[in-house]
Amino acid sequence: MEQNNHPAAADATVDHDAHQDLLDDLMGRVASCFARRETRVTCRDMVHGLLAELEDHNCWTMAEAAGHPGPHRMQHLLSRARVDEQQMLDAAAGWAVGRLSAGQDKDARDVVLIVDETADEKSSTDCVGAACQYSGTAGGTALCQVAVTLTYAAPGGHALIGRALYLPEGWAADDERRELTGIPDDVMFETKPQLAGHLLQHAHDRGIRAAFVAGDEVYGGRDLRQSIRERGTGYVLAVRSNYMVALPSGRRVTVKNAAGLVKPGMWQRMRTGSATKGARDYHWAMIEITPDDTPEGHAFLLLRRHRYTGTVSYFLCWSPAPVPLAKLIAVARWRIEEDHQQSKQVSGLDSGQVTTWTSWHRWTAVSLLAYAFLVVAAACQRALDGSAGILGLIPVTVPELLRQLRGTVIPEPRRDKAHREAWSLWRRRHQYQAQQAHQRWHTYADEVPR
Repeated sequence: MEQNNHPAAADATVDHDAHQDLLDDLMGRVASCFARRETRVTCRDMVHGLLAELEDHNCWTMAEAAGHPGPHRMQHLLSRARVDEQQMLDAAAGWAVGRLSAGQDKDARDVVLIVDETADEKSSTDCVGAACQYSGTAGGTALCQVAVTLTYAAPGGHALIGRALYLPEGWAADDERRELTGIPDDVMFETKPQLAGHLLQHAHDRGIRAAFVAGDEVYGGRDLRQSIRERGTGYVLAVRSNYMVALPSGRRVTVKNAAGLVKPGMWQRMRTGSATKGARDYHWAMIEITPDDTPEGHAFLLLRRHRYTGTVSYFLCWSPAPVPLAKLIAVARWRIEEDHQQSKQVSGLDSGQVTTWTSWHRWTAVSLLAYAFLVVAAACQRALDGSAGILGLIPVTVPELLRQLRGTVIPEPRRDKAHREAWSLWRRRHQYQAQQAHQRWHTYADEVPR
């Protein structure tokens, strides 16, 4: 006999009024970042545009959807308006952290800060920081911008709360390109671990606390680990197979050789997490080691072995207090990759057609503002739904919630005939002027010097 869950599932419908209140509260938090009311309204229109269902997300398409006569207001917001984009990002991050950590203990024992990097492929080196460089996102070397990111992960949800543009050495040393893209004079070349350290320190200075920091092999260096320990925070950071560790006996071995000391019976099969197609199970082991530069705390080498391929991953772990294996495994579960994917999918983090330092940071701030709203709204909706599994439903996801919010909390794009025709004429006129400018330039460049 098939049970009809439709009446019960009605209790899991989206509370649009509550989500509208969330968005209003968030926009109120960032209101002081704008010198003028007009710019603040434009920012809200931009948030709506980023979350709207459009073919592409840029100043042209979002301005048309918002009913603007042209893209100039949004372009002004990204380039010349009096806006404190760092304060806006901090306000959005603080709002998201406060909402996601509601009801948690003050010690933040279940909170993890995760550092990683992501890349946005570009077609030109005119974009600030764009260069041929390695990108895990692109699967190799590509022309791209690389950004170091920071995610706050709590039991209630997780969100990107920081992003720093990586400036390659060639860019940092090129005065002409620095001037063209508006890079501040005090911005110098910094490695990705240094950028991650600044993001973590900035979060700590703003009162954001976590029990652990997690990161991949790029961020397993000693300097970053030491700065994390100085703040009293533990870490689970991946390292390469040739990294040297000291065993309690004083013997120094590579982590790969240390893994060879684990007997078959010492591996434990434990669930790392759940995906849409089922649970993720790996074999895990933990070896006590001696911290390389501090006599305090407890250090471990965490080993993760793939069940089928036998590939082993290595993590250096440190904690001011003893922790069980299950806790370290929970920290090693990465959520930041999901944040990268979803922020690009639902809030256009990688869609900004921006070329300068200021416009890149402002696009980032507005995009993460929109993403923070969605993450918190999804967490609130999951709490409202309760145990959705008994209704035959998965917990609501960020993309699914966004589909429900479009047309209610997120206004529908303006589609009336007169507006569409006016924008068509504007685009054709602008493209004609650009075409003429390019032709004049090529004619001038092709002239033979006299």
